[in-house]
Amino acid sequence: MKTLLNKLLEAQTLSYSEAFELMHGIAGHKLNNAQIAAVLSSFIIRSISLEELTGFRRALLELAIKPDLNQGDLIDLCGTGGDGKNTFNISTLSAFVVAGAGIPVAKHGNYGVSSNSGSSNVMEHFGYRFSNDEDKLKRELDKTGITFLHAPLFHPALKAAGPVRKELGVKSFFNILGPLVNPSEPDYQASGVFNLETGRIYSYLLQKESKGFIVVHSLDGYDEISLTSDTRVFSRNGEDIITAADLGLNQNKPEDLYGGESVEDAAVIFLKVLKNEASGPQKSVVVANSAIAIKCYKNDLSFREAVALADETLSSGRAFNTFKNLTELQ
Repeated sequence: MKTLLNKLLEAQTLSYSEAFELMHGIAGHKLNNAQIAAVLSSFIIRSISLEELTGFRRALLELAIKPDLNQGDLIDLCGTGGDGKNTFNISTLSAFVVAGAGIPVAKHGNYGVSSNSGSSNVMEHFGYRFSNDEDKLKRELDKTGITFLHAPLFHPALKAAGPVRKELGVKSFFNILGPLVNPSEPDYQASGVFNLETGRIYSYLLQKESKGFIVVHSLDGYDEISLTSDTRVFSRNGEDIITAADLGLNQNKPEDLYGGESVEDAAVIFLKVLKNEASGPQKSVVVANSAIAIKCYKNDLSFREAVALADETLSSGRAFNTFKNLTELQ
């Protein structure tokens, strides 16, 4: 482990096998907190390579507790976080819209590191009980169309690094890994990334697999479709740019997406969106990100058709009912 740590501290790039070994070392508690902090810091100074990301990812998935859910006929909506925008919980809200539209969702998430309210924070606030029990997850999926996978319960390395990540309070390469290591290994993935470089690495990785995917990055820095700028979209069809107008939606302002100073603030917005009582911009950004996931799963739909389905699901109350049914099962 010390040899690998020294390589990182000397700004050398790890090979696939070295990255794989290092992640096993983190999961096996072979590194203390100071050493884990050094590993995380090394990837703050420089970008992660494709070889390193692939090795880390393979190790995480090999070590993971893997629930068998719906034979993989699922979609995950998960962003990297780390964009520093402190938005409300857009991808988590979108997961309930997508499930309300009849698409099975296994939402992978964690506590916020660089934001006030990550997906796990808001779900815990509403009384959701985190579990890696397959029967519980299957029951939720069968009865509501959605289940939630709290990452540290499935990934030993994420659990081991969690306290250090929280203390550092900044994005790390674990942010990049998060959307790539859903333990249920869904066949469809809608992801947001905090920069274009990460989007291209994701695209390169996912093109080699059979899953359907769409990766988005708003060009002004958001790890989702913010509608505050144009959005770069990566998919099996290559790269493209979409605008708010392409989706039939209005442009937003950054202040429209602010998530508040606490989990409680974020939870207030969360319920307003689901109850169709939110501001126009708050609703439209959730509709946009829901539509991307719907389009990913139902590739025959146009973006405009996916937007219409997402809007109807939210406006009709089906998204709120999905949320209510899930929380009542706890």
